[in-house]
Amino acid sequence: MPLLSPWMLWLLAGSILCSIELFVPTALVAFLMGLSAFVVAMVAWMLPTAFPLQVVLWLFLSTALVWLSRRFLPHPKASKNLDAKEAQTLTEIAAGQTGRVIYEGNSWRARCEDELEAIAPNQKVYIVRREGNTLIVVPKSLLHS
Repeated sequence: MPLLSPWMLWLLAGSILCSIELFVPTALVAFLMGLSAFVVAMVAWMLPTAFPLQVVLWLFLSTALVWLSRRFLPHPKASKNLDAKEAQTLTEIAAGQTGRVIYEGNSWRARCEDELEAIAPNQKVYIVRREGNTLIVVPKSLLHS
């Protein structure tokens, strides 16, 4: 008799993968692979099948869940990280358009992270990231509301 039956092995693998997500941010990939391992553990417990077939099922479920999560879960918006760099708008940043901000004494091209929101001139903004020579910003009021 083997030390671990296949369904117990899948439960262990699922637990490890889900635990990894707690310590290493993998954008839900490890968590979804762990959920797939739990489903395969149930299948292996109910319908004992060949281990290679279980691996194929796990690979298929993991790929499908990751693809579905990328397709249907909303993309994360700006974090509420208060260590972000501050800037001030020089011109209006229209919704979905670019404008100008002053950052570290220089004028930069900027665009709002939320494509549906406009930012008035002379407003404090946080810089979320940089894409080439364009700063991606969010209004300070958005993070403090």
